[in-house]
Amino acid sequence: MKETRFYFDHSATTRVDPLVSEAMVKAMNTDFGNPSSVHSFGRDARVLLEDAREIIAGTLNANPAEVFFTSGGTEADNIALIGVMEANRKRGDHIITSKIEHHAVLDAAHYLEEHGFKVSYVSPDRYGMIQPEEVADAITPDTVLISIMHVNNEIGTINPVEEIGKIAQQKNILFHTDAVQSFGKIEVDVEKINADLLSISSHKIYGPKGCGALYLRKGVDVTPRTFGGHQERDVRTGTENLPGAVGLAQAAKICQEKIADESSRLTKLRDRLWNGLSDKLADIHLNGHPEKRLPGLNSISFAGVEGEALLLSLDLKGIAASTGSACSSGKTTASHVLLSMGITPEIAQSSIRFSMGRENDDEAVGYLLEVVPELVTKLRQMSFDM
Repeated sequence: MKETRFYFDHSATTRVDPLVSEAMVKAMNTDFGNPSSVHSFGRDARVLLEDAREIIAGTLNANPAEVFFTSGGTEADNIALIGVMEANRKRGDHIITSKIEHHAVLDAAHYLEEHGFKVSYVSPDRYGMIQPEEVADAITPDTVLISIMHVNNEIGTINPVEEIGKIAQQKNILFHTDAVQSFGKIEVDVEKINADLLSISSHKIYGPKGCGALYLRKGVDVTPRTFGGHQERDVRTGTENLPGAVGLAQAAKICQEKIADESSRLTKLRDRLWNGLSDKLADIHLNGHPEKRLPGLNSISFAGVEGEALLLSLDLKGIAASTGSACSSGKTTASHVLLSMGITPEIAQSSIRFSMGRENDDEAVGYLLEVVPELVTKLRQMSFDM
């Protein structure tokens, strides 16, 4: 008997595309040289690396010389925040970010605070969206950098980064956006966004884990975070992860070719799921913007249900999803994103994120619509009986 398993956690990670795996194997077994070596093996590897850089630059509407490979989105975010602030301290000591950022940005901002920098954390509206006027109001004469994510990883709300980037440009302030959740899913154009720095990750778009990239506009100074070589023009030293870079580029290319059709397909599945659940269940709430939201992502709060209990029940039914909470030292805490939107801790802890991708189709959503109402009703009854 075939086991029923459906994956609804594409915002966490994705399966590597077979064409990506194929390209990576070639980079590992055939063109395996060190790109810094001067012999033919090294030169062949260098060609692969620069081809990958050119592909990624093309998807971003950037110059290849402005793309720097990293170990992932986290490192790219760290270089963007800490590297920029340390390199530009003479210009000022103030950075603006938001309360809904990924911890790769928030923890970097906390590090900067511990080292004498000033950080302003802008609050989102009830949809989890950062309003441009709120960012503008936080600007001071000492503001060096604004860092606002393109798409929120928990609720999928798409921020008005073009407007925020324009404000930064007009004020001669550097602008960084974490595009880890948007890259490969919706249009990401550094010129339209007016981005000076932009972070992407491979494993969110059917590429390998452990590889990402930072777009760094020409002329922007950053202090490196690693030492011991001159790779990536001193921005990120260490022997390049050639298979990872090749995989990221191949994944980005495939996503770019499919982006319009996949966006339309996932939007239909996303809306079918929400409409179906809201028809069958009372006291549920959609977190995030109802329209300006990533295709394929629903964050839903189920009042009267503990999110962790529902997540485990879903897993027993063969459904993989994630919660709107984080577990640390045995204690479950509500999502900082949902709390910053004004959602109560109790409701926040009842939230489940269903993020769809190539693994999902109408059959998968149909199964979810059968299972979730049954489980929610059962868990609510158990809670009532206690």
